[in-house]
Amino acid sequence: MELQRGFDNPAAFRGGYVSIGNFDGVHRGHQSIVSMLVAKAQQAGVPAVVLTFDPHPIHLLRPQHAPPSLSTINRKAELLQGCGVDCVIAYPTDEALLDLTPEQFFERIIRSEMNVLGLVEGPNFFFGRDRAGDIETLHSLCDAAGLSLDVVPALQFGDRMVSSSAIRSDIAAGRVSHAVDLLGHPYRLQGNVVKGAERGSDLGFPTANLEQIETLLPADGVYAGMAHVSGRTFAAAINIGHNPTFDEAMRKVEVHLIDFTGDLYGERLDVDLFERVRDIVQFDSVEALKQQLSSDMEQVRAVAKRQLGR
Repeated sequence: MELQRGFDNPAAFRGGYVSIGNFDGVHRGHQSIVSMLVAKAQQAGVPAVVLTFDPHPIHLLRPQHAPPSLSTINRKAELLQGCGVDCVIAYPTDEALLDLTPEQFFERIIRSEMNVLGLVEGPNFFFGRDRAGDIETLHSLCDAAGLSLDVVPALQFGDRMVSSSAIRSDIAAGRVSHAVDLLGHPYRLQGNVVKGAERGSDLGFPTANLEQIETLLPADGVYAGMAHVSGRTFAAAINIGHNPTFDEAMRKVEVHLIDFTGDLYGERLDVDLFERVRDIVQFDSVEALKQQLSSDMEQVRAVAKRQLGR
């Protein structure tokens, strides 16, 4: 699959079926749209293309209201590739793009630049200056231009509607397992490993301290997940928050990779979160903390084993 930062390689996307949107998190709702997109493209023998924007337009229009991201652009492209997309265009958002009316956006981007065969969108699609164009506007423009438009209904999973905002609420509250249900895949944190106090090593549970994480952090707590290092996967306990037992007030992300030996300093680490194990608590003694950490590791191993068995 090809990830482009603009329209640099027309051969990868022109004449294809296209879905346009933010696709933050590439959740189950996005996946249902992409499933139809890929099916239409394969049937016609043309590329399946996703046009997204980097940064999200709200970062330019109302930066104070910009929600935290659920996925980096590279993670988004990786997930879309897994869904069968042939090309992801991460268009660099600028004032000129945001100033286009819906009609101008349709003519310049959809028709002239991309020369699409058809579009696949969700029911809440908006485009053009001030989000003035909606799905009905797009229907009218497509009909006039002789292009197909398929609208995929909003998705309900269990008794909940799937949306990026609902997933953000779950993650911010620490309900990672609920977020994972709506995502349809683990929630990933990506960060650089930096040197910490090395207290974990002294306790017998060395940790990788992550910084420069670009996506939304879950609420403070201990989480079960998996870490990916050089093509290998390890069950991982992820501690997010401060360390009251040692009077540390700084909020940190610390990852203990079970059964891993080696030096991770300076590495970029991918960590998938599955569920919350417990709250951050203050222990009366170091020994009590070590006993709890041992218990945490057993729970994390069980979660990882269950996930690998799916």
